[in-house]
Amino acid sequence: MRNLSHTPTQQMRTRPTVKQQKGMSLIGLLCTLFVFASFFWLAIRIVPTMLEFWAIEKAIAAAKVVSKTPAELRVAFDKIADASHISTLDGKSLVIQGTGSAMQISFSYQKVIPLANIPLAGPASLMIDYRGSTDAEKSGKSE
Repeated sequence: MRNLSHTPTQQMRTRPTVKQQKGMSLIGLLCTLFVFASFFWLAIRIVPTMLEFWAIEKAIAAAKVVSKTPAELRVAFDKIADASHISTLDGKSLVIQGTGSAMQISFSYQKVIPLANIPLAGPASLMIDYRGSTDAEKSGKSE
């Protein structure tokens, strides 16, 4: 009998088997691109709200430096917020405890980001709760 395992036709095979193929299929590539595009689109929608939150924190810190009473702080915050194009919060929304350099200022607000308005499934949105405070233990945290 002839040994078929070493025939020249098997060694000259031009088409690789499934185990030898490497890479991504077109469907896999499209699914991967869709996932990355979804995350990128979501980041584009969320980043402006985060930037506004950080601007509010900076405006509160700046207003605290130049104010001695809660009324002065609210007026100073409104001026800084107007110059910084902050429209989410105003001076009335700030919770202020104490006076002078011992003032503790806190705030909280919700931001609703519309994601899609699909006729069959209805509107989809993302709600983010932002909270901030000048207290050293709570500053910089958002939920």
